[in-house]
Amino acid sequence: MQRRTDEKAPGGPPDLVIKAASASETMKDEARLARAGMMLERGRWAAAAFARLDRDSTLRIAKAAADAGFAKAQHYAEWVVKETGFGVVEHKKIKNELCSRGIYDYYRDEPLTGLKIDAERKIVEVARPAGVVFALTPSTNPVSTVFFKIMIALLSRNAIIVSPHPMAKACCADAVRCMAEAAMAAGAPDGVVQVIDEPSIPLVTALMADPRTDVILATGGSPMVRAAYSSGNPAIGVGPSNVPVLVDATADLAKAAKRIVVSKSFDNSVLCTNESVLIAEAAIADKLLRHMQNEGAYLCSEEETERLRAYLFPGGKFNLRALGRDANTIAGEAGIRAPAKTRILLAPFDLPMPEEVFAREKLCPVLGFLRVPNAQRGVEAARALLRYSGGGHSAAIHSKDSRTVLAFTMAVNVLRVVVNAPCSQGAAGFDTNLAPTMTIGTGFFGRSSIGENVGPQHLVHWTRIAYNKDASEVFGDYTHLEPWDVQAPDGTEGLAMPAPRQGGSGDDLGEMREEIRQVIIEELRSLFMGS
Repeated sequence: MQRRTDEKAPGGPPDLVIKAASASETMKDEARLARAGMMLERGRWAAAAFARLDRDSTLRIAKAAADAGFAKAQHYAEWVVKETGFGVVEHKKIKNELCSRGIYDYYRDEPLTGLKIDAERKIVEVARPAGVVFALTPSTNPVSTVFFKIMIALLSRNAIIVSPHPMAKACCADAVRCMAEAAMAAGAPDGVVQVIDEPSIPLVTALMADPRTDVILATGGSPMVRAAYSSGNPAIGVGPSNVPVLVDATADLAKAAKRIVVSKSFDNSVLCTNESVLIAEAAIADKLLRHMQNEGAYLCSEEETERLRAYLFPGGKFNLRALGRDANTIAGEAGIRAPAKTRILLAPFDLPMPEEVFAREKLCPVLGFLRVPNAQRGVEAARALLRYSGGGHSAAIHSKDSRTVLAFTMAVNVLRVVVNAPCSQGAAGFDTNLAPTMTIGTGFFGRSSIGENVGPQHLVHWTRIAYNKDASEVFGDYTHLEPWDVQAPDGTEGLAMPAPRQGGSGDDLGEMREEIRQVIIEELRSLFMGS
């Protein structure tokens, strides 16, 4: 991928320059690859040592990291907005707090270590951490995702290596070190939390395909997730969203309007759980719009909608310059004179077709608006939107009719349906009782391995000791045993450092890495150049 050194990336960040690879850069890449190998070895030692710690020690380490992140939530919120150029500081602070101490508080009583004994079924379950987690983080929610992934790794006694998005590498690297230092001060093994300061394609490729990586946590675009799944290593990846929200005639319209505007404007709509298209029954549509306008929504005229369409989707592709920008900035760029209090822009359209750009995901405070004759047509429209993109992710509905809610749920191929709540916060588990997360599993519908909100339980497997169910076979006594204290019959320690998993032949691995490299290049180009 070679370009002139002075060539700017079309549609990408204004300061992005794509440079041709030079001999010195190749040498730097080789040095980085060598360092990556050392990071993996360090991580494997740390993971093996961490797996020997008991529950109290694990919680002490996790709490120290959580408290350190929580204390600097404001600092990193300001840094993220300054470095990336998008989002809202006060909202990023909330996410940083929720993804540090909030994650710890939610999972601290979850049994993720030690033994689970079921005497009646004569089964003992032993917690087995994955080992070394390689975590890819996005530019849209960078530090909050870093905090979240570190927290779920620590709570499950895994080592983690974080690869931040290049657009947010400085703030993310500092945030990783902040938690790492706190964890080590509380007793974590050296190397249990590490960060790649200068992420690059060769480095990410090597770490994804290396057999010493035990699991990949991929949060990013579809090509990146595909690359993770094709790496030859276990991967937990998530797909894109395209959240429809239906408001039927039974809804509390004032509350629905407020919740939708709050959700769509939260952090300038960079959460993948934000609403993409508002579907309203015709009988209540005008009243709903009046309530939304009172909350700061601006309804674009037909002419303004066309201007917004041209700005937001030049050539049919989303304009990355609009990513995470506030509504007034986007309106100004599109030539729309919206009131200063505007929090979101509403773009009406007529049919939920793949050709309609406003029917797609929009990571900015622009909400497509569609009128339907009745609730059933609204359900059908939501289903149609999700056929184009967003399968397995999330949907929302504002209704008091349980039959409509259930019909909506059964029609849309998603694994989270948020009812009478802001979907940005609700599907992520912060305004509902779903598990709080920054990684949304999309399941079979979204071609993902996990359908739940991802948490530390997904980084632990359980070895099951199963006795003969014959009543005459006596079940053993495990009540006072702990796996980290047990010794082998010869008196040696029973929990040895795991050997690296064996991959294919060198030739096979080389071919695999080259294939993955090409996929990752595609992802980076889509992120930086909008192509």
